[in-house]
Amino acid sequence: MAIEYKLEVQKRDQYGKKYCKNIRKSGLIPGIYYSSDSSKSISFAIEKSEIRNAVKSGARLYSVSVGEKLRTVLFKNVQYHPVTEEILHVDLYGVNMNKKIQINVPLELIGDPKGVKLEGGNLMQSVLELEVVCLPSNIPDKIETDISELGLGENIQAGGIALPANVELGMPEDTVLAAISHAMSDADLESDVSEEDDISFEDDQGDSSGGTESSDSDSK
Repeated sequence: MAIEYKLEVQKRDQYGKKYCKNIRKSGLIPGIYYSSDSSKSISFAIEKSEIRNAVKSGARLYSVSVGEKLRTVLFKNVQYHPVTEEILHVDLYGVNMNKKIQINVPLELIGDPKGVKLEGGNLMQSVLELEVVCLPSNIPDKIETDISELGLGENIQAGGIALPANVELGMPEDTVLAAISHAMSDADLESDVSEEDDISFEDDQGDSSGGTESSDSDSK
C-alpha cells in the first residue's frame, strides 16, 4: 500500500518567467497543481529541501494543503535544468483515492539469465518502468520479475509479468521489456571495407600526390 508523505507548499499569485526566476534564486521551486476533476490549476512554490526529503521518503503519494484544502497528490512531471540538473518546476496531480489512475512503476529484473551465464549472450533491458493501472492506495513501490530462465534469443514481454493483486497492466502486452541477444564477435567489429577495395584519395588522373602540385600550377 502506498504511503503518503506530507508536503509543505506556498500558494503564489504571481506568474511569468521573471517571477519564477526570482523565486528560484530565493531557494524555492515554482510548481502547479491540477487534477482530472478540476478545471482550474493552482500555482505554488516549494522549498528545495522539501522535495529532497520527499524523494528520500520513498513515498509515491503526498498529502498537501493546496487552496486551503488538504489533497492527495503525486508528482506528475518534474522539469530539470539540462546542464546543472537542478529542479526547475514541478507538477502535482491531485488524485481521487476511489478512482484508478495510470502510473509508471520501476521494473526490477531479478536473477542471472541462463542466456548470459551459460550461453554467452548479452542482456538488453529496453523498458525501465512498467505502466500500470490501479487505485492510488495500491501503487506498488516497484515490480520485480525473475529472468533466471531467460535463454539466448528469448525475450520477456509486458504481458508475461506477474502483477500484484488489484494492479492491471496499462501498456500493450507485446511490449518487449528485456531480451538476451548474441554477443558481438571480433568479426562483427571488423570494418566492412575489404583489402581489395580502392580507398585511396587519388584524383581522376590517378595523381595520388595530393593537391599541392596542382595548387602550385594554378598560382603560376
